[in-house]
Amino acid sequence: MAADPGEGERQRAVGGDLPGEGERQRAVGGDVRPTPRAVAKTVTDPELPMLTLADLGVLRDVDTAADGTVIVSITPTYSGCPAMDAMKADLTRRLHAAGYPDVEVRTVLSPPWSTDDITPAGRRALAEHGIAPPGPAPRAAGPVLVALTSRPRTVACPQCGSPDTVLVSQFSSTACKALRRCTACAEPFEHIKEI
Repeated sequence: MAADPGEGERQRAVGGDLPGEGERQRAVGGDVRPTPRAVAKTVTDPELPMLTLADLGVLRDVDTAADGTVIVSITPTYSGCPAMDAMKADLTRRLHAAGYPDVEVRTVLSPPWSTDDITPAGRRALAEHGIAPPGPAPRAAGPVLVALTSRPRTVACPQCGSPDTVLVSQFSSTACKALRRCTACAEPFEHIKEI
């Protein structure tokens, strides 16, 4: 497998720990082009275009097979995420444009994605665009408690910072976001739900 110099660097994108975008590799004939990993890191989420898939924590691995096929591994934010096909198409299109004709995008379900996988830069980008980033994901040891009512959460308004916000709807423009309203500045805003 893998003639890509990134092979030894296989790692999760969590925390933004994929190698830097400045990585370059020399192709046959002296052509210089971005590595597949550097190209994949630039692809943005179709529903949250202020975030790259790497900042969202969805981009898990980029490798190159012995035959030159670029293999990209991504993990859905949840099992029914309708954006997966768009993510795959965007990754494939961007890698083709960068000079990688053979691309395979794989869906990896383990470990499952969590909002804790969003990088600090991704959280800043969400807040800068008026979307409240998620707090720490709930963690439970042992049996998972299924509550019939939602737990009250404190979500600060991304506009004014007030913690006095109320839930308007469990769902917003996408299933992974809730709609809230700030009682201090009266602005509505979206919040990425913790999972």
